[in-house]
Amino acid sequence: MSLEKELLQRSSCCELCGAQTDLAALEVSHSPYSGASAHVLACSNCRSQIEGSTELVLNHWRCLNDSMWSQETAVQVMAWRMLKRISSETWAQDLLDMLYLDEDAQAWAQAAVADEDDDTAPTKDCNGAVLQAGDNVTLIKDLVVKGANFTAKRGTMVRGISLTSNPEHIEGRVNGTRIVLVSAFLKKA
Repeated sequence: MSLEKELLQRSSCCELCGAQTDLAALEVSHSPYSGASAHVLACSNCRSQIEGSTELVLNHWRCLNDSMWSQETAVQVMAWRMLKRISSETWAQDLLDMLYLDEDAQAWAQAAVADEDDDTAPTKDCNGAVLQAGDNVTLIKDLVVKGANFTAKRGTMVRGISLTSNPEHIEGRVNGTRIVLVSAFLKKA
């Protein structure tokens, strides 16, 4: 049985967005598996955006809210990679925070991210410690949060931070509100 027939038996629509036309197999790179387990059935719109031949349409990827819960590991991995790619969007970061992958799937998902050239400066706290996504930090100064009408007090713990494209900023939740913080006012916990 051909790969596409096997994928069509698994799903009759795009496993990422649910489209039903122009479907084809898309290999999920760095797979420890072979055959259909290493592929997703994707429409031309999803394939072209994943491969970079067309510009990303961020709202298109809101479909990952449903597909990230797929029983197929390849679909979960592809959803994680796309959410990671667009994690500068608050809704995408929230979905990424909710998505659970077992250890093997997480290693598979991160394998492609590790291959990408990352020549950006690292994000550092006030003491020069390098911050990573998911770290916990503590505020070292009271910070007035513009537009939210509260002050983030010194000593407040911000758990599970997200990095931004600017190495001087991070994102995190303080008092239930997701805000951008200057890394110079933070200490790694």
